[in-house]
Amino acid sequence: MQIRILGSGAGGGFPQWNCNCRNCAGFRAGTLNARARTQSSIAISDDGERWILFNASPDIRAQLADFPAMQPGRSLRDTGISAIVLMDSQVDHTTGLLSLREGLPLDVWCTSQVHSDLSTGFPLFEMLRHWNGGLNWQAIEPNEDTAFTIPCAPTLALTAIPLLSNAPPYSPRRDQPHPGDNIGLFIEDSASGQSVLYAPGLGQPDDRIKAWMARADVLLVDGTVWHDDEMIRQEVGTKTGQQMGHLAQAGPGGMIELLDTLPGARKILIHINNTNPILDEASPERAELAAHGIEVAWDGMHIHL
Repeated sequence: MQIRILGSGAGGGFPQWNCNCRNCAGFRAGTLNARARTQSSIAISDDGERWILFNASPDIRAQLADFPAMQPGRSLRDTGISAIVLMDSQVDHTTGLLSLREGLPLDVWCTSQVHSDLSTGFPLFEMLRHWNGGLNWQAIEPNEDTAFTIPCAPTLALTAIPLLSNAPPYSPRRDQPHPGDNIGLFIEDSASGQSVLYAPGLGQPDDRIKAWMARADVLLVDGTVWHDDEMIRQEVGTKTGQQMGHLAQAGPGGMIELLDTLPGARKILIHINNTNPILDEASPERAELAAHGIEVAWDGMHIHL
């Protein structure tokens, strides 16, 4: 199994286009030791040729251009994308579908809740049906007892795990989350026996998701904010991480504390908000992560399992 980090930032990327927080201003001034990041998305393949795209960010065109495997050039019109999986219906995880319209039809795997949001409040399925039939919905049932496979990657078994997180602001289920609004995926390669748990929207870890995390060889998990009230502290927002559906790294019950209970896995944070001090590679927060054996994903990072 190969995993490519196409985008490692949260909504807005880094630096965010309209933000002048310490991180964004410092990056533009050249005084911050940090990498630019596009909005969160990954791709996974079992053969290095046919790729499953997990989330389609608004930055998808640049992300595909930076990854040669996505343009194999086997025919006049071609792509390495063979299927798409959506973890939720957040705008920053789905808007990129519009930029893929020239390559439709494509199979899109998501839960019924996500399909409903993307057929009504943000009706991408309806809008895109005018391009070669559009998006072919393939339903994901958040059922931890049954794994599913996607034809383009037959050695990969995917298990959808419902997460306690939040639906997007436009959804009628906002602040009233339902199972299926947000999922994590446990992906196991039968060829190598290796596994990854991908959960960029992990808001409230319960015993169920903790058990799956304990089984994974690699954890790609929520790294949005360092402090739960980070955006309020920095006067760039009014919501906490928990209200947005994300678990902060610092403090009791935070992501660092949780990951410390899983010594056997490779631990990588993804979906990093532009306000998070871990973007600064010289920061004490980044040093604290390193001391706990926790990595920070970056655009272009490649993992072989």
